[in-house]
Amino acid sequence: MTPQLLGAHNPRLVATRELLRSKIRRERGRFLLEGPTLLAEASAAGIPLEAVFSTAHAFEQYSILREVEARGVPVFLTDERSIRKLSDVASPAGVIAIGEARLTPLDRLFSEPGIVLVLADLSDPGNAGTLARAADAFGVSGVVFGMAGVEPYHPKVVRAAMGSLFRLQVARADPDSLATAVHGSGWTIAGLSPAGEPIATATLPDRLVLVVGQERRGLGPWGEKCERLLSIPMRGSAESLNAAVAGAIAIYEAGRGRR
Repeated sequence: MTPQLLGAHNPRLVATRELLRSKIRRERGRFLLEGPTLLAEASAAGIPLEAVFSTAHAFEQYSILREVEARGVPVFLTDERSIRKLSDVASPAGVIAIGEARLTPLDRLFSEPGIVLVLADLSDPGNAGTLARAADAFGVSGVVFGMAGVEPYHPKVVRAAMGSLFRLQVARADPDSLATAVHGSGWTIAGLSPAGEPIATATLPDRLVLVVGQERRGLGPWGEKCERLLSIPMRGSAESLNAAVAGAIAIYEAGRGRR
């Protein structure tokens, strides 16, 4: 079956282009994912797909397009110029899909013991996506994105997470709503800070909320909600670590006793 061909000014393409804006993503509960690899990851994770747009060349080259079409997902062909207008990268792969954003209610993240990672208003989407990928790799049960930081379904977050975002429980919160959600439930909120005790030797609870702040502002208002502070001692001359690097090390150390 040959997919329907859409012209450059087709209303469906115009409406899809609007999903490059954060406000529209929030209003519609939809996001864009790009490339055959992310499309395959989303499909395998059960992310509902509303539509897929592809160049004719990409449709012939990538079997995942024919696979999702066979499962009932509408696939549309368009030209490379139209695909570029849907993309925020310099060299698009010729495949862009609309996925349904899945946010987990905050209290559901704390129903079982484990580690929940909080991105304390991180603004860099690359760092946020990399931390989501590390969380998936090291067995974190959920990731909370601060309301004042980058959103979880920003295109650069989705790319940097490399499919991990589709497998994790993801929520959004501010410091007060997080503190309310964990109050009296046996969870300990611990912030990553140079002033904290070394995480490698700390005795950690089986219900741990690990808060990672920004390089410049640190934990900010989230620090007021932290019951403990944990650190990553450094032997070298560097003053600090990139948030993604520090967070990944902390997740690994915090989870060592659970593996």
